[in-house]
Formats: sequence, structure tokens, C-alpha cells
Amino acid sequence: MPLGELRPSPLVEQAAARLREQITGGHWPVGTRLPGETTLAKELGVGRSTVREALRALAGAGLVRPRQGAGVFVIATEPAEDWPARLRRAAVSDVYEVRMAIEVHAARLAARRRTDEDIAALRAALAGRRAASAAGDTAFVDADIAFHAAVVAAAHNPVLADLFAEFTPVLRTGLVELLRLTGLRRKDPNTADDAHEAIWRAVAEGDEEAAVAVVTRELEDPFGPVPRGEAGAARRE
Repeated sequence: MPLGELRPSPLVEQAAARLREQITGGHWPVGTRLPGETTLAKELGVGRSTVREALRALAGAGLVRPRQGAGVFVIATEPAEDWPARLRRAAVSDVYEVRMAIEVHAARLAARRRTDEDIAALRAALAGRRAASAAGDTAFVDADIAFHAAVVAAAHNPVLADLFAEFTPVLRTGLVELLRLTGLRRKDPNTADDAHEAIWRAVAEGDEEAAVAVVTRELEDPFGPVPRGEAGAARRE
């Protein structure tokens, strides 16, 4: 099946799209060595540099892989879905389970590694959450997430922080919807304030077990009440 010359416009994108069609359509099965750059350039009516950039785009999509001295080979017939795209279509419940895994471990590390600056940042985030209790649900959720982000930041693990940041948009949407459906804040605009104060205190005091216990309890019951003294109870256990 001839590739056909391209019309003037973003040539790299056009070239990548035309080559992708050949791969996803089964013309070049997995394991196939693609024609050389010169051949592809001639068939597409573009320069070799355009073909080279198009192949890089396909490699980034997980469809092809260059082998030094051997050429470029097809390794998949469907493009790999990037992480942000996968998160956008993920169920909020799945994202929440990952959130728990990250934040519980981050709380332990935060209690172990927190600095004076981290403690101050957590205190400020807690104050920001309280101030947002007078605002709408979206602003309150943003302040709530900012507090949890401060806990993750206090763990001083950039990978954990990046993971948390990646799924924050999906989490934000889910939490705003949760508040809208349940009306939790109608009775208590600053719902779960006790839990967040307990988290701050456990991290500030360097109590790893208490931090883990309180964060676990709070995430299992988002925006639900956690009695004062929860951190102390965890320490006694």
C-alpha cells in the first residue's frame, strides 16, 4: 500500500500520522523492520529530517524502537497511553486507593524527615483550609488538597511528590463531586478539621505511627470526623 505524498502543513505530524496508520492498520506487523529513512522520505515526499522526527514521535508513543546498526522496528500496533491520559479516564475509586498508598507512606516519612520549614508550611496549610471553610466546595477542596500536598512535600521524596501532583486533578474533581452529592459541609463547613489538626501535630511531633494512623483513618473516611486525641490514641497503641 503506497504511502502517498503529503500536503503542505505540519509535515512531521502528517508523516507520523501516515506511518502510524500503516502500523495500526497491520501493514507493518510487530517485529517488522521499517523501510529506511531515504525510502520513507521519497514515498512521503518529505526530507529525511522530517521522517527522522516522525519516527521519534512514534518511538515516544511506544510503537517503534530503533536498534543501532539494524534499523527501526515495530514493537506495538497500539500507541502506549501516557500516564496523564490514563489518569483522566481512571475511576476516582482507583485513584483514591493509590492516593492512600502514597499519602500513608508519605506521612510516615514526613514525621521522620520534617524540618522547621515543613512544620510551618503545614501550619499555614491548615490555616488556609480553615479559612476556606467560608468559601464554596471547590475552594475548600483546593485548600484540603494543598494541606495534603504539604504533608507529601514534607516527606522529601520528589517521586512521591510528582505522583501526588499527577493524580491531583482527578482527585480534585472527585472530591468536589463528593461534597456536592453528600452535602457534608452544610452542617460543618470545616468538616474533618480535627483530623487535619491531628495529622499536623503527629508530623510536627515526629510521631510516625500516629501520623500513619491518623492519615489512614482520615483517608478511609474523607471529610469525616476524627475525634481529638486520635494521634494520642495511636501513640498509646
